[in-house]
Amino acid sequence: MSYIQYTKKLALVDCNSFYVSCERLFNPKIRKKPVVVLSNNDGCIVSRSTEAKALGIKMGEPYFKAKDIIIKNDVQVFSSNYSLYGDLSRRVMRTLKRFNSDIEVYSIDEAFMDLSNFSDNEVEQVGREIRETVLKWTGIPTSIGIAKTKTLSKVANHIAKKKQSGVTSLIGIENLDPILEKIDINDVWGVGRQMTKFYQKNGIYNAKQLKNKSNTWIKKSSNVLSSRTAMELRGVPCIDLEKTASKRKSCVVSRSFGKRIERFQDLEEAVASYCLNASEKIRSENLVAKAVMVFVRTSPFQKQFGFYSNSRTVDFPIATNNSIEIVKNALSVLKVIFRKGHRYQKAGVMLTGLTDAENNENLFSSAKDERINRLMKSIDNTNYRYGRSTLSLASAGVRKSWSMKRDYNSKIDTADFYCLPTIRA
Repeated sequence: MSYIQYTKKLALVDCNSFYVSCERLFNPKIRKKPVVVLSNNDGCIVSRSTEAKALGIKMGEPYFKAKDIIIKNDVQVFSSNYSLYGDLSRRVMRTLKRFNSDIEVYSIDEAFMDLSNFSDNEVEQVGREIRETVLKWTGIPTSIGIAKTKTLSKVANHIAKKKQSGVTSLIGIENLDPILEKIDINDVWGVGRQMTKFYQKNGIYNAKQLKNKSNTWIKKSSNVLSSRTAMELRGVPCIDLEKTASKRKSCVVSRSFGKRIERFQDLEEAVASYCLNASEKIRSENLVAKAVMVFVRTSPFQKQFGFYSNSRTVDFPIATNNSIEIVKNALSVLKVIFRKGHRYQKAGVMLTGLTDAENNENLFSSAKDERINRLMKSIDNTNYRYGRSTLSLASAGVRKSWSMKRDYNSKIDTADFYCLPTIRA
């Protein structure tokens, strides 16, 4: 009886310049032009098209530093539109699941897939099929790297980005040293800035050198993560797919203001608004919070006005996801940390100690709690149907002059029929 032996095969699907690709999808005029997307929080560049990269625009660079290059080369600039990016991300992930339900959504634009049920000879063709399908169904271009481990699939993806086909498979290649030698150590998955400095200090400048380093040296000089990375580079799987997303332990909502604010009322509106956003998020995941932390700060770069930063946490008597209760406690904290005379640049809230709402039953539960839960559900359903903040609290304000700047927002929302643009070829 003959059979095909299947080895472990993991694919990393990475959306190319994802935020830029989303903006281009509904604006064909900018498809061949240099494009950058800015963070709404601090105005730094968070996504670049290939054309923008060629101009020397750096990732994470503040807009004002790249402004001259942007103006000179007529670079198209957009503020982040996360409702659009989130919706398109979900569409990409749903498309991937049609090929295999064993998928780990690693980030908004990346996912690991298990392709072990395909033979070594089939896997690259399958990768091409996945790429073509995602592009056809969602309009988002991707790069796909396939290998025996997650770390090696990252390496394969790094190579795929530079290939016209957009797909690279390292399956069946016996000697990976020539390939790994061309991968800088800082481009290896899981190797951050500090580890890069440590490796370079010890003569490790590329992935090949880390792969071939002895286990004795790694265990003696580094940590478990380094040992695991080295094993993965050797083709030994050490990191499994996380098919079910782990429950979050905290939820943060923070924003930089569109202008410096001094009035307590403005800060109060901002904090209340952030609390509503955060509580809506944890309710969508059926979680409750044990405490809320509120923080404020002024700009560290405007020293002439004096720098001030403070935070404080308050515990809830009973874990909750009730927006009214969360806002009430957060504003009581804000009154304590607010200092008159400062020009505030940023504020935020963090809900901590998150646990499953089902496990939150207590002796003091009452009919009133049930009514509040129904109220929160009604608010969420209304806001989902008609748009965020359709129903809100008076403390969150109406005009919100403090809102962050989004001067370059495309204002496209694929979840809202009335926000869909008309596309003309």
